[in-house]
Amino acid sequence: MASFGWKRKIGEKVSKATSQQFEAEAADDKDLGDDDDANWVHAAKRRKEILLEDCVRKSKELKDEGADLAENRRYREALVKWDEALQLTPEDATLYEMKSQVLMSLHEMFPAVHAAEMAVQRNPRSWDAWQTLGRAQLGLGEIALAIRSFQVSLHIFPMNPEVWKEDLSWARKLQEQQKATKTESVQALVKGKELAQESIPDYDFESDEIVAVCAAIAEKEKALSAAKTMVIVSASGTVETVTEQDNCPATPDETLFIRAR
Repeated sequence: MASFGWKRKIGEKVSKATSQQFEAEAADDKDLGDDDDANWVHAAKRRKEILLEDCVRKSKELKDEGADLAENRRYREALVKWDEALQLTPEDATLYEMKSQVLMSLHEMFPAVHAAEMAVQRNPRSWDAWQTLGRAQLGLGEIALAIRSFQVSLHIFPMNPEVWKEDLSWARKLQEQQKATKTESVQALVKGKELAQESIPDYDFESDEIVAVCAAIAEKEKALSAAKTMVIVSASGTVETVTEQDNCPATPDETLFIRAR
């Protein structure tokens, strides 16, 4: 009866040279796979960079087109161009700052303030964005906020004569006028209250003069009520006014006269 031994492991008879060749090919395949992964990542990054470059380039073209339209006072068309540019480069503070200027030209102050605030949020170091924000706030009558914005603009760019001599100076002048007007209004209100209190005299209705006047008026009314008058027109057309006393109520013959009171 034949005896059985353990089965040999697969590859036990494979030569050493063949094994080394297999391991070398496996290492090459691994390196090739790593290179493919690296190439794919690099290609994806490159495509993203190209896309961003295209967006920036297209956005700049739209920005320039909008600037040309704004210079020709075609403000609505300029806003359309800049909105398209913002879809491509939403972090461009200059686009928001330009939008704010055009909106102020259209007297749309609330959107102008919003656009300027967006510009400041995206680039807090932009002195012209702070200047535009101050002008928009001034258009809304927010003088204190406008002064603060102009001061920030000057802090960033202290040598800017336009902000110092025109914007900030004008805002402070308006603030002084506002304070003066408010003071005058308060003074006029106080004076009006004082005059209203003084316009009602304090009469003494029990004084001798008032009592005498009232008595005289009563006597006159009594005399008028005691005497009665009537107008009598005769048949021939003669008109006669007769005063009739209470103690002598004599009247003409009614067959001859027509009474008219």
